[in-house]
Amino acid sequence: MRPMAAATPIVANAWLTPAELLLLGAVWGGSFLFMRIAAKDFGAFALVEMRLALGALTLLPFLLPVKDKLTASHWLRFLGIGIINSAAPFVLFAWAAQRAPAGIVAITNATAVMFTSMVAFLLYGEKISRRSGLGLIAGFIGVIVLASDKTSGGSVVPAALAGVFASILYGFGGNFSKRYLHDLPPSAAAAGTVLCASIVVAPLAAATWPSAPVPALSWLSAVLLGALCTGLAYFLFYRLLYRIGAPRASTVTYLIPLFGVIWAWVFLGEPLTVSMAVAGSLILGGVALSQQRAAARKT
Repeated sequence: MRPMAAATPIVANAWLTPAELLLLGAVWGGSFLFMRIAAKDFGAFALVEMRLALGALTLLPFLLPVKDKLTASHWLRFLGIGIINSAAPFVLFAWAAQRAPAGIVAITNATAVMFTSMVAFLLYGEKISRRSGLGLIAGFIGVIVLASDKTSGGSVVPAALAGVFASILYGFGGNFSKRYLHDLPPSAAAAGTVLCASIVVAPLAAATWPSAPVPALSWLSAVLLGALCTGLAYFLFYRLLYRIGAPRASTVTYLIPLFGVIWAWVFLGEPLTVSMAVAGSLILGGVALSQQRAAARKT
């Protein structure tokens, strides 16, 4: 009987990890749907503040166990990284969601992995292999193709550029978090940065809070964006991070734009254009090349 009992966790993990990766991709992909629905009624700053505040409340239990270890330096790092890795990119994505289909904005998010590698190379001298270099080139071509798309006769260039700039900030934020918050559990670091980001955005949200009544659907979308797509998503991500490591956990990047496009098509009737399909293939292909390099190092 002992061998059967020992095998149970292995069987459970065999389905649990893929299931959680799929769920996380679906949840994070849904964030672009919720932003598309709510941003037009709340505006970028008010919507992002709700997202950050609800996310901080959800993540706060992870910060409390290490509160006695936190120094003034930690809080300064929380503040800086919170602006770079949460406040600013969230605002950019919310702004873009008012001006382009959710699927297009979701696809730009996939470039974050490539920009993380590029920032690591430029600032810290981490090597980029030939395979990763080809991936970066493919990804940038994908961004150009995506920016050339037109929806209902209008250009999506401003929204696509905002999404790419947000992903560039994610590239800096990921590297800074790794180097300057390494002495804290990842979940506590996420809680501290999201909390500080919410404090930064709060005055801007108060100054731009909508004067007109906000529809119930937008309220629901804003609440889900904060509690589900920020709080629960971070919780799932850090569970995966501890269980399977960063390289495998980051494969969720492949799923986010897929679900972003699917949710926008199902719930908003947004079409999948040829430019979106080509751009998504190029960007995700570039990410795959970069991730294969990381996987090769682990084997």
